[in-house]
Amino acid sequence: MYIFLDESGDLGFTSAGSRYFVLTSVVMKRPFTLYDPLDSLRYDCLERHIDLESFHCANDNRMLRGQVFDLIGTGLTGKPIDSLVVEKTMAGLTLQHEERFYPEMLGHLLQSVLNRAEVAKAREAIVITDTPPLRKRRQGMEGVIKTTLARMLPPGAHYRILHHKSGSHYGLQVADYCSWAIFRKYETGDTSAYEMIRPAIMSEIDVLEDVDRHNC
Repeated sequence: MYIFLDESGDLGFTSAGSRYFVLTSVVMKRPFTLYDPLDSLRYDCLERHIDLESFHCANDNRMLRGQVFDLIGTGLTGKPIDSLVVEKTMAGLTLQHEERFYPEMLGHLLQSVLNRAEVAKAREAIVITDTPPLRKRRQGMEGVIKTTLARMLPPGAHYRILHHKSGSHYGLQVADYCSWAIFRKYETGDTSAYEMIRPAIMSEIDVLEDVDRHNC
């Protein structure tokens, strides 16, 4: 079972930052049915003289973005998308530090994903994230993923944690698109892209509704 992870919003807690922070996972298993259509679209772009190395939702133009969302909306089967949505002003002061905030939020998302029956039964879970820009952040991410997987997976199950550039996996690019759509719904109220992927969303979790915010 492959779990592709992406994030939207920023980790700043000042008024200049985003109001929301969103973590999104897309669960896939082989064969990756979306890969051929996305590959075909990419080469269509090259043949139209669009120098496209990989899909990136925030950078792609509106027409291309719509084509990718069309493929995601029709190509994702079941409900493989899970998302954790955090309104950052609701976080307690001690949680407003990246070294604690990011790993803790990621841990909550992974717990939700790994509790799902089809994921828990997997022989191996392969978690793939975009390459973190900072070494400290990578170490924190690896720690919480390892702890969560060790606790949630069945005894004897195997897992690996990989940090790859988003251009190396269409799964990471799909997670980027899904996370952007969910983030836009909360940050700006624009639900046009969200509605295209909504049938594939299993959960949108506001984890801070379930904790004592003053003790975070």
